[in-house]
Amino acid sequence: MIYEFNGFMPVIDPTAFIHPQACVTGDVIIGKNVYIGPGAAIRGDWGQIIINDNCNVQENCTIHMFPGVTVVLHEQAHIGHGAIIHGATIGKNCLVGMNAVLMDNVVVGEGCIIGALAFLPNDMVIPSRKIVVGNPAKVVKDVSDDMLEWKTKGTNIYEQLPNELRNTLKECKPLLKIEEGRKKHESFYKTHKKR
Repeated sequence: MIYEFNGFMPVIDPTAFIHPQACVTGDVIIGKNVYIGPGAAIRGDWGQIIINDNCNVQENCTIHMFPGVTVVLHEQAHIGHGAIIHGATIGKNCLVGMNAVLMDNVVVGEGCIIGALAFLPNDMVIPSRKIVVGNPAKVVKDVSDDMLEWKTKGTNIYEQLPNELRNTLKECKPLLKIEEGRKKHESFYKTHKKR
């Protein structure tokens, strides 16, 4: 669902895909090839949210802020299932792990990996290409070239997802027997493993 709030209407590039069960409200700008998953709440009521090209915000994520704050996800930011971004800035080509929480005025440098369940408290600044884990979070090591390549390949899959969803996602009735869909599913997964 897309909602206007106090005269602010989201701006969404036509190449982005916003799942019908996601909620995008107010002063939100969404760039090219962005994927927003079901259950995501992106609420630009008290400040602005900018989600740049080729980002993905997966299922059940929340993005919000205190009044007057701008949240920015730079290009290729990858926000894992259930993560909360509250008033933070996420650098280019970063991965935020599942159920991580990034609080107000957190700044994550380019190419970082934030571990699942990490808690980044207010005002934490992470230099580029760092791995951050724990509660409270701490930097534990650098992101290697191999790690960054792995992350980038994962995000590339999500960059293709909006177009696939526009072309193939449709409401349906379930099959009544597994045999009816098994061959179709096996063929699909073989094709996707080759990517």
